[in-house]
Amino acid sequence: IGASSRPGSIGRVVARNLLAGDLKQGLYFVNPRHSEIEGHKCYARISDLPEIPTLGIIATPPATVPGIVSELAAKGARAGVVITAGLSGEIKQRMLDGSRPSLFRILGLNSIGLMLPHLGLNATFAHRAADAGHLAFVSQSGALVTGMLDWAAARGIGFSQVISVGDMADVDFGDLLDYLAGDIKSRAILLYAEAITNAPKFMSAARRAASVKPVIVIKSGRHAASAKAAASHTGRLAGSDEVYDAAFRRAGLLRVLDLYELFDAAETLAFVPRLWGERLTILTNGGGAGVLAADSLADSGGQLAELTPSTREALTAVLPSAWSGGNPVDIVGDADPARYGRALAAWGPGNGSRSGHLLPHRTNAASHCRGAVALEHQKPRHETGSSFDELARRRCC
Repeated sequence: IGASSRPGSIGRVVARNLLAGDLKQGLYFVNPRHSEIEGHKCYARISDLPEIPTLGIIATPPATVPGIVSELAAKGARAGVVITAGLSGEIKQRMLDGSRPSLFRILGLNSIGLMLPHLGLNATFAHRAADAGHLAFVSQSGALVTGMLDWAAARGIGFSQVISVGDMADVDFGDLLDYLAGDIKSRAILLYAEAITNAPKFMSAARRAASVKPVIVIKSGRHAASAKAAASHTGRLAGSDEVYDAAFRRAGLLRVLDLYELFDAAETLAFVPRLWGERLTILTNGGGAGVLAADSLADSGGQLAELTPSTREALTAVLPSAWSGGNPVDIVGDADPARYGRALAAWGPGNGSRSGHLLPHRTNAASHCRGAVALEHQKPRHETGSSFDELARRRCC
């Protein structure tokens, strides 16, 4: 609703993004000023639609939003994404009043929209569509959504859901965490939050989600000046950072402090299978780097795994005689990618649970060594504040 052919308008960008996806069948545009947009038929009114819509995307002036929500609800639609910003308190309340009798749910206001890459749905005005993957990203900032999409595209990282919650007039973090906890396509959840609404609901949903998959949260407004800026952005007080920090720990969420850590967490969760336990094997081509990695592991509360005899035998068969013979596994400074590959291949099934399962370790070009880490399979741990929560997000080389 509000689809447009006017260059530069949000209605036109959203229409094009929708048409670029895989859901052209069942896609309808509504705007009384147009009979078609981008070659696609356009209806004058919601009541003219030939079937009941599942989802309504609203990109119209603020004063029109309450009536549109009521029309969608009367038509039988179940939910809507309100991209429109700038609704006054009275208009916002009329919108909510029109949605409640039929339990019509609203994502937004002031949202850039919703992406469901596995369905080919891009109901946003973002300049880039997300690739399909297994990370769910929920953000209170639309700008961070587009920034994350740019960063992820360059690294081949895909998403199961990309959700811009905006001002959270209705649907909030608690609702989405509860839903995403049971979403089989979402292997992990990333949150950008400026303020939390309905704390009991959030805590209950966060505990449920964190018990079954990693939940990484970056919360802005940690200091007084930034909290004031957050309040002006979302219209909500950021609240005491100490309270948020304690709540995240209690719920089992891992908090990161900046975007670099959030991006590192996203990359780790995208490429590394979920890991259980705290015993690691370090594979390196630099003895000094291996010792530093062992120190970092100990600082994080982890333990070096003990190599089993079968693992030692398998590694000895493919590595130079000068390899360290223990953990860290130093495969000598002249190691090339092929030697790393042989060491990884030697870590096959049957080499003993105490030595773990090798996982590729991604390092940047500035690293002084290349490496891999191995993790022992253990019984899953769900205690909050597990030292491995910290370990899992660190680069250990």
